[in-house]
Amino acid sequence: MNPAYITTHTHNDRLELISTGDWSLLSVNDIEQSLRNIPYEKKILWDLSGISSFDSSGVLLFIEYFERLSKETEVEVVGYTENQKEMYELLKETDQEIAVPAKKGFIENLGRATIESYKDIKDFTVFLGHLFSAIFHLLLKPKDIRLKEIVYHVHQSGFNALIIIGLTSFLVGMVIAYQGAVQLAKFGADIFIVDTVAISITRELGPMITAIVIAGRSGSAYTAEIGAMKITEEIAAMRTMGFDPYYFLVLPRVFAMMIALPLLIFFADLIGIFGGMVAAAMELGISMSQFVDRLHEVLEVKHYVLGMIKGPVFAFLIASIGCFRGFQVSDNTESVGLQTTASVVNAIFLVIAFDALFSIIFTEFGI
Repeated sequence: MNPAYITTHTHNDRLELISTGDWSLLSVNDIEQSLRNIPYEKKILWDLSGISSFDSSGVLLFIEYFERLSKETEVEVVGYTENQKEMYELLKETDQEIAVPAKKGFIENLGRATIESYKDIKDFTVFLGHLFSAIFHLLLKPKDIRLKEIVYHVHQSGFNALIIIGLTSFLVGMVIAYQGAVQLAKFGADIFIVDTVAISITRELGPMITAIVIAGRSGSAYTAEIGAMKITEEIAAMRTMGFDPYYFLVLPRVFAMMIALPLLIFFADLIGIFGGMVAAAMELGISMSQFVDRLHEVLEVKHYVLGMIKGPVFAFLIASIGCFRGFQVSDNTESVGLQTTASVVNAIFLVIAFDALFSIIFTEFGI
């Protein structure tokens, strides 16, 4: 036993248990080690008069072991003060009111996830309603468009992303060319690498890769910016002063993204095709002039147009999801990280889902 907290005296008909010292959060681990070794073959007389101080942790530990020993033998408690008695009664009452949560099963976790998803969809629908209402009113009053903010966000979301978009697209173009060259070289169809690179970049990979990169870069920035404004109560202050956050925060970002993303997709198409051109020259010996000549033959305008059509749609999804998640931030910094992560995941998923939808539609219409 630890003499600083627990001492025992054995008598013929009972075990005298004397508690001493400071029963607080700092000492409960040591006290529990001593209480674990208490025998319960005899009646127990528990003397609390030697305890110098008692906090809620000490009382809860006493409650736990008093109930545990009482199930095995008769326990009599003496020497407690009025303050200790009041704390015991308070914590005992609270402990009875609080139910210990049971371990969650698969069905319960699935149900909770379904409910959370339903709430997110409902909240996002409400957000879209406010957004479209703001767009409609803005169309009626075009002079209220905040051009300065739109230009600023075009610069932040578009111009500042050129380097990462260019590097990513160049590498994707090279990868497609290298992987395709290995297979095409087996059949002596080296020149068809131009078809593979040009059509896949302009129709599919250029728009999708650009949208995914922007979702991780700019979409998350929208969430973090609006989330920080919500934590510092700037959004609440705007509403108090009669300013609609959708006009000042959401619409400029949505319009800027819808302007910037198609331009970035055009840039990504050029750089991606150039990356394929470099890889084709290195791996298959196709000169750049040969590559360009073949490019003029196979790359129809419709492939470029079909890829560019996706740009405004992807941009609207990324910007609206980013702003929506920013408004979902609660009054703590942890939620900023959680909502930013959710923003990126949701935006990338929707980009891929809508890209698949576009592919199905284009295929059904034979274009």
